[in-house]
Amino acid sequence: MKRIAILASGNGTNAENIIQYFQKSSFVKVSKVLSNKSGAGVLARVAKYGIPSECFNKEDFYGSDIVLENLKIHADYVILAGFLWKIPSNIIHAFHQKILNIHPSLLPKYGGRGMYGAHVHRSVLANKESTSGITIHFVNEEYDKGAILFQQSVKIQETDNEHDLASKIHELEYFHYPRVIEQLVTKDLKKP
Repeated sequence: MKRIAILASGNGTNAENIIQYFQKSSFVKVSKVLSNKSGAGVLARVAKYGIPSECFNKEDFYGSDIVLENLKIHADYVILAGFLWKIPSNIIHAFHQKILNIHPSLLPKYGGRGMYGAHVHRSVLANKESTSGITIHFVNEEYDKGAILFQQSVKIQETDNEHDLASKIHELEYFHYPRVIEQLVTKDLKKP
C-alpha cells in the first residue's frame, strides 16, 4: 500500500475528490492532509473521511524539519491540491519525483508566483486565448517549472467568463488528477 499526503491551503474540493477516488483502492491510500491555514475548508472536508489532518506554520515549514519528518512518517508521495507555498528544498530532495502539483493552465503559459485560481483564469481571458487547461507536473525548486507529466486542454468560448472557465478547468482537474496519481504509483510499483 502506497501512502499519499495531501498539502492544501483552501476549500479542498480537489483533495476530497482524490480521497473519494482512492477510498476503495487496494494499493493507494490517502494517509494524511496537511494545511498551512487553520481555517481552511479542506480540514472540514477530510474530517468526514476519518483522515488525520494537521496544520503547520511558516516556521515549521521553512525553518525546521517538522513538516518533512511528518511527511516521511505518513507518505510515499506528496500531492499538492491548492497549496500555495513554495515547497522547500529539503522536502523536494526527500521526495524526489514524488511530489505532484496541478496547475489551472497549460504551462509554461500563466505559471509562476502569484498565478493560481482566478488570477490565472482572468489572465487567460484577458489575453483572449482560445484554449486553456490543466497541467500536472512534478514539483521542483521553482514555481510551476517541474517536469510535466500530463496536460489536457479545453476550448474557451467567446461568451465564457471567469466562472465558466473555472468550471471547465475544475472538471478536468477532478477527472484527471487522481488518474495521473494512480498511473505514477502503478508505474513505481512495477519497478524492480
